[in-house]
Amino acid sequence: MADKNDKVAGNVDGVWYVDNNCISCGLCVSEAPEVFKTNDEDKAYVFHQVPADDPEANSAKDSCPVEAIGNDG
Repeated sequence: MADKNDKVAGNVDGVWYVDNNCISCGLCVSEAPEVFKTNDEDKAYVFHQVPADDPEANSAKDSCPVEAIGNDG
């Protein structure tokens, strides 16, 4: 489960975030490129917030192998 107190730098404010458990697999970026990008350290982060029920973002969250994506919505 993602930890909102351990967010990757660069996450914009809102319900979606990525924490430092990210292993840089790139899955979320490929599933929801309108929400996720990778930073210089190849960690994913949320650059654009979407509604909590966004299907692509939820698919990325459900697919994350280390559960690094959080949704507080």
